[in-house]
Amino acid sequence: MKLDGVLPFARLLLEKAVGSGDFAVDATLGNGHDTLFLAKLVEDFGHVFGFDIQEEAIISTKKRIEDQQLSDRVTLFHKGHEHILSSIPGENYGKIKGAIFNLGYLPGGDKTIVTVPDTTISAIEQLLEIMAPEGIIVIVVYHGHEEGAIEREALLQFVKHLDQKKAHVLQYQFINQKNNPPFIVAIEKR
Repeated sequence: MKLDGVLPFARLLLEKAVGSGDFAVDATLGNGHDTLFLAKLVEDFGHVFGFDIQEEAIISTKKRIEDQQLSDRVTLFHKGHEHILSSIPGENYGKIKGAIFNLGYLPGGDKTIVTVPDTTISAIEQLLEIMAPEGIIVIVVYHGHEEGAIEREALLQFVKHLDQKKAHVLQYQFINQKNNPPFIVAIEKR
């Protein structure tokens, strides 16, 4: 297949936005794959800020980062992404070039602990406030469960009403697949 799948496309967008010396955010650590990817993109002089409410996600991400000897480029916060403004140091405001969310639940974790619309939308608003112009937020929406469908609807309503003078919003999805395949919402700050 020549079309990029959802996860490769998410990474392609991040590669366009984040480079050596930049700052980035992983708003939902999960098992640490995106944090590691971002840590490699920012190289020695950049930094990644990661958020998750689950201790399991923090431990998994920390191990993945330590195994690659990249701990000095990453700060992990054991708190929800709705605390971005109060957690990321002010001197980094205006410098964040990329952010990623994987909505839903921790793969292999407790499926009753899920992302929710209020905190996700709050985190997006906070990121748009502190990101650099042309910074990109990539949101991978997993909506094949009841709470995911609720979050999908709230998120889509929110992003559809973002002022086009302040942000470009893209939706990337395969529309002929069954079983609610994940899709991407990407927001580029203007």
